[in-house]
Amino acid sequence: MAKVKIKPLADRVLVKPMAAETKTASGIIIPDTAKEKPQKGQVVAVGPGTKDEDMTVKEGDTVLYGKYSGTELKFDGADYLMMRESDILAII
Repeated sequence: MAKVKIKPLADRVLVKPMAAETKTASGIIIPDTAKEKPQKGQVVAVGPGTKDEDMTVKEGDTVLYGKYSGTELKFDGADYLMMRESDILAII
């Protein structure tokens, strides 16, 4: 994983979404118009946390997050999501 020059503040987390599924389990190819937004990604950078709470996630963790969580941003040609740690549902 390449180092990113973005450093999240407070309880923010920078996540790189995983690629959307292109095939179903039975082998049917999903067209681009029917693909759903991925809800799984890898943590790229983590903020220091707040004074009341330390961060639970760390760089390299694979996480599940809500469908409409975070703010999409592009940096150096790659897509990322910036979200609060509370938007993360689980660590896989």
